[in-house]
Amino acid sequence: MENTEIGWIAAIIIGGLAGWFAEMFMKSNTGVIMNIILGIVGAIIANALLSFFGVTLTGWLGYLVAGFIGACILIAVGRMFRGTRAV
Repeated sequence: MENTEIGWIAAIIIGGLAGWFAEMFMKSNTGVIMNIILGIVGAIIANALLSFFGVTLTGWLGYLVAGFIGACILIAVGRMFRGTRAV
């Protein structure tokens, strides 16, 4: 199976969706731009962590799942440093 790449526009759209899903799941209050950033950076972090364990996620759905996982991790780390929790 070929390793499919996504473009920048698709990365922004998928990152925004992943960040929005993570925002809803973690009950955080971030904006659209922060959702996109969380989703894209989260996908990079989650892909690095998952590849360490031998798991590879590719394609649109793989990037969405990785972005969601990574964004949740980033939100949790941010809360840990700020000392805030969801109500």
